[in-house]
Amino acid sequence: MFSFTLLAKVVERMVSLSVGIMLSTSLLHALPEAFESKADTHALFATLLGGLLAFFLLEKVALLRHSHHHEGDGHHHAHGHDARQAGRAGWMILIGDGMHNFTDGILIAAAFLANPQLGIVTGVAIIAHEIPQEIGDFIVLLNAGFSRVRAYVFNLLCSLLAVLGGILGYATLDRASDLIPYVLVFASSGFIYIAVSDLMPQMQRRATVRDTIPQVLLIGLGVVIVLFLTHGH
Repeated sequence: MFSFTLLAKVVERMVSLSVGIMLSTSLLHALPEAFESKADTHALFATLLGGLLAFFLLEKVALLRHSHHHEGDGHHHAHGHDARQAGRAGWMILIGDGMHNFTDGILIAAAFLANPQLGIVTGVAIIAHEIPQEIGDFIVLLNAGFSRVRAYVFNLLCSLLAVLGGILGYATLDRASDLIPYVLVFASSGFIYIAVSDLMPQMQRRATVRDTIPQVLLIGLGVVIVLFLTHGH
């Protein structure tokens, strides 16, 4: 039996660790790897800008969709409307998560093709972010009316799309290696945006010294993990 208090603690700690891993993976490895390639520097910076704006717009669409209908919104709906909306929201979460995981698989494939060590740290960065996200999605699915078994199964199926994305990404990018630096930059823009726009603001809500010390230590641990995995690169 799950303790949601324990899950909340896991999410809270993983957020700080994710920030350190995602920022160090992007700024210390993925971006330098891309810019050391033969790709045009201006085009890479344009990709970075486009990626940041794309992730902003994607998040904006998700927030608008999430806030469109909810319990107690003051609107007069037919009986059972909110339950149906919650169920649809659950399916929307699964579709979005599936697409996200598929894209993550492509990004990991691109990183491995560029450099095996970069592939490892990119995979670690994605896992570090995915664990708290999947826990959050599981709770959302339960609130949307899914049973625990259905929530587990559908979350697992969505996770397997990362494997499919990885296979297809490896097969495609292996033949189009010129695209790899751009994929790395786009992936880095996502890591940076998520860390700075989503995760760090969550951490800033806890402004006491008692909360700040473990946050800083876990960010540092994330950086150390990345440096350890890429030692000698």
